[in-house]
Amino acid sequence: MSLTPSASRPPCPCGHPAAYADCCGAVHAAFAQGHGLTAATPEALMRSRYSAFVLDLRDYLLASWHPSTRPVTLEAPEPGLKWLGLEVKRSAQQDDDHGTVEFVARSKLGGRAFRLHETSRFVRDHGAWTYLDGDLKN
Repeated sequence: MSLTPSASRPPCPCGHPAAYADCCGAVHAAFAQGHGLTAATPEALMRSRYSAFVLDLRDYLLASWHPSTRPVTLEAPEPGLKWLGLEVKRSAQQDDDHGTVEFVARSKLGGRAFRLHETSRFVRDHGAWTYLDGDLKN
């Protein structure tokens, strides 16, 4: 089986060269099937969360947010919002339960381009990586 995207196997929104089904799609599917959060690293979780924003998978986004900082709900994305790409600048794991990922996510809304540059913090909660919070960069 090829991991390469094709017409019947779209590329992963996170920017990895694999097909969605073999990348973030596998993590999203495991969650949807009741297997919990299965991202193996902070970077894998961050990429899966970016893909979830692209695909409007709000249940996954909320579940992958650490309980201490998780919002009660997430609003639907603005109509016309288009995600343009993700660039991971740096990824580090401080210890078995803490990691950081610096990234830039680009989007477009109403003809205007936007750029979100953040260093996100991740913690392992009951064995699963979760997004804790992040610092926005200029």
